[in-house]
Amino acid sequence: MKLLLILLTASLCQQASLSVSARTRPNAFGRQTPAAQAQGLEGIWQGTLDAGGAKLRLVLKVSKKSDGTFSATLDSPDQGATGIPLDVITLTGAAVRFELKSAGGVYEGTLNKEGTAITGQWKQGPTTLPLTLERGGKAPPPPNRPQEPKRPFPYAEEEVTFENRQAGVRLAGTLTLPRTKGPHPAVLLITGSGQQDRDETIIGHKPFLLLADYLTRRGVAVLRVDDRGVGGSAAGPDLNKATSEDFAGDTLAGVEYLKSRKEIDPKKIGLVGHSEGGMIAPMVASRSSDVAFIVLLAGPGLNAEEGFAAQVAAIAKANGESDAAVAWRRRLVGRVFSVIREEKDDAAALRRAHEERAKLLGELSSEERKQYGLADDEMEGIIRIMLTPWFRFFTAYDPAATLKKVHVPVLALAGERDLQVVPAGANLKAIADALKAGGNKDFTVKELPKLNHLFQTSETGSPAEYGRIEETISPAALEIIGDWILKHAAPPSGN
Repeated sequence: MKLLLILLTASLCQQASLSVSARTRPNAFGRQTPAAQAQGLEGIWQGTLDAGGAKLRLVLKVSKKSDGTFSATLDSPDQGATGIPLDVITLTGAAVRFELKSAGGVYEGTLNKEGTAITGQWKQGPTTLPLTLERGGKAPPPPNRPQEPKRPFPYAEEEVTFENRQAGVRLAGTLTLPRTKGPHPAVLLITGSGQQDRDETIIGHKPFLLLADYLTRRGVAVLRVDDRGVGGSAAGPDLNKATSEDFAGDTLAGVEYLKSRKEIDPKKIGLVGHSEGGMIAPMVASRSSDVAFIVLLAGPGLNAEEGFAAQVAAIAKANGESDAAVAWRRRLVGRVFSVIREEKDDAAALRRAHEERAKLLGELSSEERKQYGLADDEMEGIIRIMLTPWFRFFTAYDPAATLKKVHVPVLALAGERDLQVVPAGANLKAIADALKAGGNKDFTVKELPKLNHLFQTSETGSPAEYGRIEETISPAALEIIGDWILKHAAPPSGN
């Protein structure tokens, strides 16, 4: 599912979606103290945000160009987010300001006379947090990811390209092949929402790299692919209008490519989809006789409104919001979904969504409005995302209707502490009920204890934990996936 969070800890994790170069201004605006003038802003600055019990280290790296302007990036080591480009950074007298527009974040502070510290506040939506940045020190090392595979690999690895001819989109990926005698069973990995690379890289983790390595070592060929507009894959003519339906077409093209390879058994090609990929896999399997089995990792079984409202509530609750605040957010989601369904015109929908929010805010006390209400610009951003063709398709999509048409073997897994596709048990039940109603005789659904949306062993399941957890995928989850695939698509005997 598309993760629409108002939390700092989640917003900073979206560095993969940032493509705007930092806009900078000269650093000699107004009057500065001599020491600050000499020091400037260039260098490494470090500080810690206390975000409601989660302490997050931030590292600001500022460099100065030959024309006197600044460029800067922000790291959040505790989330595994590095190299996030700032959109704006200025030094006016002793006043420092920088903006991270993708997260709706603004920092305003004052550089001290010695030029060694900046004292100020980080503002994001309704949240304002004190933040002092101190100059110097080494940047923290990258997060530890002990499961990440390292070369040399005991299998063949090949860079490949293929085309979705119907859409006119060329896609690029990596095919890993066992060195044993083929033809081999194969799986195509389908990423979650947003533009993801072939490894489904998120906050320093590369879950698809790990999954491909694990399965290939066990005799299964794996194709993992950059999404449209990422890495080696072309964006296509209308990326901003693309929906899950279009991405299903890309997956079908990947299946056709696997069928063309002599090393692959064309009767043993399966799909493994994570999150939105767990929605796309049934779409493809229901219309292609070339798909032999599917694995759904945190795939949705409930309709969009139920799932999205549950996601918003679960994450808000995990981050310490009151029951009243959680209930208010659920009501807001319900109102906005109603508007999207009723209003096909985007401008009218945007206007009505703001009106519905204003009505709900009017029912609150001034203190409650401070606690509950999203800032206008933040709400605007969320609603505009919900008005994209992608989200409108998602809103109208019924997972159960598609699952009823899937007659190949299905493995559906969900983490007990998944706060993005929630509630896990209800989604799994909806998947099982739909498969059974459609006459599917070979399906397994399983809820895995303590695992989050990324199938990491977690404490709460909050997205704020993703980067702090060293584990990329639970070994138990990997084993369940591998064993099930081998059971349904065993390599030829003698390999």
